[in-house]
Amino acid sequence: MGRRTRSGYFESVPGGGAAVALDEVEVSILRSLAVQLLELVGPGDQPADAQDADPLASLFTEGPSKPPEDPALARLFPDAYDQTADAAEFRRFTENDLRARKRDDALAMVRGLDAGGSVVELTPDDARQWLGALNDLRLTIGTRLEVTEDETSELYRLPDDDERKPLVMAYLWLGGLQESLVEALMK
Repeated sequence: MGRRTRSGYFESVPGGGAAVALDEVEVSILRSLAVQLLELVGPGDQPADAQDADPLASLFTEGPSKPPEDPALARLFPDAYDQTADAAEFRRFTENDLRARKRDDALAMVRGLDAGGSVVELTPDDARQWLGALNDLRLTIGTRLEVTEDETSELYRLPDDDERKPLVMAYLWLGGLQESLVEALMK
């Protein structure tokens, strides 16, 4: 792919996509995080035979009516309203689709990374999925770190021996990737 890009920064490509140069360690970390996101999101409460089901019937497959107990999943699948019957109904009919989209986004990232090479080129559709996956990864890590607007400055000054330091570094790195992808797509 003879494209030259700055390492770790997305740049726009003709046709509306983006490209990023990543070294082997960055690819490994990003792939590992995406796989962990896939495991976290999981299949949801879909019936085992959902893939073989009638497509029309699958539109009416109901999902869970309660928010997830895991704080990271609750952040990825928030209530649409206050804790009311409306929120439970909304969740029942939307969470499975949202879960499937989040899985598709993370899988697109894994596939893009597995394609090999030092430069990952994304079509506009791939870039949209990567943006979704990067956002979901940041939300998940931010939830695990209990990031709030007031606390972020403390997290940025952690000593090197703090067990949260690698997560903070990943959180910041993912934010930089996400920001550079948005900027590349806006050009």
